[in-house]
Amino acid sequence: MDDEVMLDFLARQGAQARYVTSVCTGSLLLAAAGLLKGYRAACHWMARDDLALLGAIPIAERVVLDRNRITGAGVTAGIDFALTLAALLRGETQAKAIQLALEYDPTSFRDRISRTGRPRSGRGFAEAPRASLGGPPRGHPARQARLESRG
Repeated sequence: MDDEVMLDFLARQGAQARYVTSVCTGSLLLAAAGLLKGYRAACHWMARDDLALLGAIPIAERVVLDRNRITGAGVTAGIDFALTLAALLRGETQAKAIQLALEYDPTSFRDRISRTGRPRSGRGFAEAPRASLGGPPRGHPARQARLESRG
């Protein structure tokens, strides 16, 4: 964050970008370049408070969208971040199709375990792959889009 050439480059690029984005501690670089001053932003939890020192408004969320600034928390929040950006750029249906292709279920693994230590009823990790065999399940927007594209 002491590299003035790099920070100047980020500031110039960010000033003309459609979206200014980062994941994890990348938001510290954007903030150091002045691109998050007065913006709400996410960051890895261990560095989140440092955002305030650089003029940003730290938010404890996995993904924060503030005007054209999109920031993600830790590295694993990068999938949530990417799906958010995909929805902005290509629409909700495309983002859901990507989520399905990744077999990504954002529910916390801890939410899958009951207090007894047994998996909770309902769709769990084991059911997720079966649900996607043969393509998107009935009623999923990606399945409908695929059917419509076949004419």
